[in-house]
Amino acid sequence: MKRKFLGFTVFILVAAILLAGCGQEKAAPGGKAETGPGTSKQEFTIGIIPQQSQGAVKTAMDKLQEVLQKNLNRPVKITVYPDYNGVVEAMNYHKVDMAYFGPLTFVVANQKSGAQAIIAELINGDPHYQSYIITRKDSGIASLDDLKQKAAQSTFAFGDPESTSGALFPSIELKELGLFTDKNNHKFKQVVYTGSHDATALAIKQGNAQVGGIDSVVFGILDKKGTIHADDFRILWQSKKLFEYPWAVQKDTDPALIKQIQDAFISIKDPEILDAFGASGFTTAKTSDFDDIKQAAESMGRLVK
Repeated sequence: MKRKFLGFTVFILVAAILLAGCGQEKAAPGGKAETGPGTSKQEFTIGIIPQQSQGAVKTAMDKLQEVLQKNLNRPVKITVYPDYNGVVEAMNYHKVDMAYFGPLTFVVANQKSGAQAIIAELINGDPHYQSYIITRKDSGIASLDDLKQKAAQSTFAFGDPESTSGALFPSIELKELGLFTDKNNHKFKQVVYTGSHDATALAIKQGNAQVGGIDSVVFGILDKKGTIHADDFRILWQSKKLFEYPWAVQKDTDPALIKQIQDAFISIKDPEILDAFGASGFTTAKTSDFDDIKQAAESMGRLVK
């Protein structure tokens, strides 16, 4: 999930941008204009998950709308969705034609509706990030072996249940350690779901949890902002590199429209737009880039094989 921040716990998911097909309307048999992705200038929806809880997010979205309208030569409209599942279902029922997902929610959407990844964000020029398990340096937990020994005295904090790095990958590692099966079956004193990455960091900082899972990019941002000090924390474990948050379209989207969308996003240099997603830029992506996440979700029963 993507990357939820505390101030947006209730309404973290922004939006759907409606883009209509490019070029002239195509005449269907019988003289009626065809509708659907990429076939007319009808509005076309994109759900967007904002990356931060502060700053001029609305202004950034307005600017993104202008960029897309100019480059795609079609109207754009932004609509707000209340949660991750809302965007997945909107894609599934063709209420949106494009959406910005967390990696886990993308593979769920891909399974449900055949959604196809076409764009991913770059963080410092890299389309990858990691999941961390962190603790305070003064917690007395210096390794995963220590965590196994002290689990019964420790509270573990996950972020949003739909988060790739704040829940899915930490839960897999804990399962391999024999410490966690699900929220009702574990060896910790307590398991909590904070709802966001920064809430997890603050829970550990304040001693309300001893250990937790967090997004590596958010961890760095919180340190840069002064919300936490990275030197006060220990990274007990880090995942392999995971592909960044994707933008996905309906499976029947016109390839010509996909190319226009990719070109439009790659051209974005406006720091206000990029900062809204915590990104340094955008790059092309494909559905197979998320195969590792799909396999991880299957291993934890999140997808039907």
